[in-house]
Amino acid sequence: MSLSPDQSPASSSSSDPARHVSADLLCSTAADSLISDDSAIFSLLQSELDHMPRRDYVRRCRDRSIDVIARQDSINWILKVHAHYNFKPVTAILSVNYFDRFLSANFLPRRNGWPFQLLAVACLSLAAKMEEPLVPLLLDLQIFEPKYVFDPKTVQRMELRVLSILNWRLRAVTPFDFLHHFISDLPPSSAADGGEGDGDVSRCLLFSTSSDLILSTTRVIDFLGFPPCTIAAAAVLTAAGERVDSPAVCTHFLVANRVEMVRSCYQLMEEYIIDTCPADLPKQRSRGVGQPAPTSPVGVLEAAACGSCDTEAPVEPPTKRLRSSAPDVQEQ
Repeated sequence: MSLSPDQSPASSSSSDPARHVSADLLCSTAADSLISDDSAIFSLLQSELDHMPRRDYVRRCRDRSIDVIARQDSINWILKVHAHYNFKPVTAILSVNYFDRFLSANFLPRRNGWPFQLLAVACLSLAAKMEEPLVPLLLDLQIFEPKYVFDPKTVQRMELRVLSILNWRLRAVTPFDFLHHFISDLPPSSAADGGEGDGDVSRCLLFSTSSDLILSTTRVIDFLGFPPCTIAAAAVLTAAGERVDSPAVCTHFLVANRVEMVRSCYQLMEEYIIDTCPADLPKQRSRGVGQPAPTSPVGVLEAAACGSCDTEAPVEPPTKRLRSSAPDVQEQ
C-alpha cells in the first residue's frame, strides 16, 4: 500500500490498528492452543483406563495363572523385532498393550509356547499396521530364530481374533500420548532446560530417555497396575532428574490426587529399571540429560529380566527352527 505525501512510515505504524489486532490474535491463538491441549489431555485421562488390561490381570500374573515366562519371552521378541525394523516406540507399546489386554480377557493354553508366540506375532503386526508407513510381510516379521514360524493365513486368523477380543479398539491410549505435554510443562529449572547447549536438543534427548524408560516398563509386571498417564509422568521425572515432591513439578503437571500414584511409579522405576539395571540406563542425575541416550530400545532392554520382571529366568528354547501351521488357538 502506498503512503500519501503527508503520511510518514512512523505515523502509519503507530496509527495502524492492524498491528494491535495481529498481536491480540496471536495471544488468542496461543490461549486457544493451551485450552485445546488441556482439553485433549483431559479427554485422554477420561479414557485411558478403558485401554488397560482387566483389573485382576496383575494378580493373575503374580500367582502364575498367566504364564509369565511365556509372556516375557513374547515381549522380548516383540522388542527385538521392533528395534530391528526401527519401528516407532509407540508401536512396541501398542503391541504389548494388545498382548496384555488379550491375555486379561482370554485364556491361552500352554502348548509348548506356540499360542503365545502366535499372539505376539499378531499383536506386533496389528500395531505396525496402525503406526508404521511400511509394514514387513508376515513371514519377514518372524525373525530372530523363533521356535515356530506361522504361515500368513494363520497369523491373519489370529489377528481377527485379537480384534474381536479387543472390540476393534486398537487406538489405545499409551504413555506416549502424554509425553510431549509433560516435557513441555517441566519447570525451567529442570534438566531439560537447565543444561548446556540448545534447548531443543536437550528436550529431544529427554524425550528419547523417557521413551526408553517407558519401553522398559513393559518387562516389569508391577507397572501393569499403573495407567499410561502415571507411567509417562514418572518417566519424564526420572529422565529429567526431578523429584516428585518438588513444588514446581506438582504445580506444573501433576494432578493432586495422582501424586502418590506417580510417586509409587517413580520409585519403582528408580528401583527396578535403573538401580537393578545400571548397565541399561545409568542414573540420570549421574550423567545428566545432555549425554546421549541408548541408541535403541534393545540397548536399554538387552539385560533381560535383571530380577525385575517378576519371573524366573526362562529356559533357552531349542535352536532348531521349526515350521508350524498351527491351527487357530482355541479356548479350553
